[in-house]
Amino acid sequence: MADPYSILGVSKGADNKAIKVAYRKLAKELHPDKNKDNPKASDRFSEVTQAYDLLSDPKKRGQYDRAEIDENGQPRFAGNPFGGGGGPGQGGPAGGNFDFGSGGIDLGDIFDGLFGGAGGARPGAGPSPRPQQAPPPKGANIAYAHLVSFTDVATLAPQRITLSDGKTVEFKLPAGMVAGQQIRIPGKGQLGPGGHGDAMVTLQIGKHPHLVRDGDNIRIDLPISLKEAVAGGKVKVPTVDGAVMLTVPPRTNSGAVLRIKGRGFTGKTGARGDQLVTLMIHLPTDPAELAQISDILSDSPVRENMRV
Repeated sequence: MADPYSILGVSKGADNKAIKVAYRKLAKELHPDKNKDNPKASDRFSEVTQAYDLLSDPKKRGQYDRAEIDENGQPRFAGNPFGGGGGPGQGGPAGGNFDFGSGGIDLGDIFDGLFGGAGGARPGAGPSPRPQQAPPPKGANIAYAHLVSFTDVATLAPQRITLSDGKTVEFKLPAGMVAGQQIRIPGKGQLGPGGHGDAMVTLQIGKHPHLVRDGDNIRIDLPISLKEAVAGGKVKVPTVDGAVMLTVPPRTNSGAVLRIKGRGFTGKTGARGDQLVTLMIHLPTDPAELAQISDILSDSPVRENMRV
């Protein structure tokens, strides 16, 4: 992969907001769902998401800027661990030649001294075990952005995402999910010597035309007629689980809040919040409806409990 700054089209001094804006613009243009007949766009989308995965992580970005890791997130191994020098026949630390024949330097002694072998052990202590070799590194992770509908987040509906290789996988949403939260799908990243990396999915939440999130609760401003407010009645209310009928008590004031239990978001404990319905009285303009309301107001029990 090329330099991640160049891939996203930002300078090395760009802040996190500029990096995020650049990534969202490119991801929207190159997403595989919009470029099904263009395999190059899919490859480019993979590069863009991988670059964003590195630069959006402050720790990884710092390591990359200090040349501690490469653009794939792998450690850089630089130089000779012994301070210079080459192999047989090449100049050593002092510019001379090593003699690996009879009477020359025994490399076994050097390694034993460095890594705690028999040559470096205390007299009588016996040979120390060789350090275990580190496992080969896995492939780089691949970053994805996934937009989840407002309703799916509230009900934790299963999600599907198309990977950079065109395959589709299903995953579950975490309880108490918030916008910007990241989940890991193991083994769906790039292939490396030690196996595949992971897919890192950043979750965003879509907006609802009527409902608004308030922690684990959901709020809605619901218009009702003056007749419904005065006489009471049943009104239809949209929820993430479908519309429900809500009873409005007689003589209800504008701004009153009614609660629908268990129709909110699923919290971290697995319990769902409530839906809070704020009633907003809508005054009529139709003369016939005004006449009906006048008849209702003329009823003495109602008039006694209202100020008009």
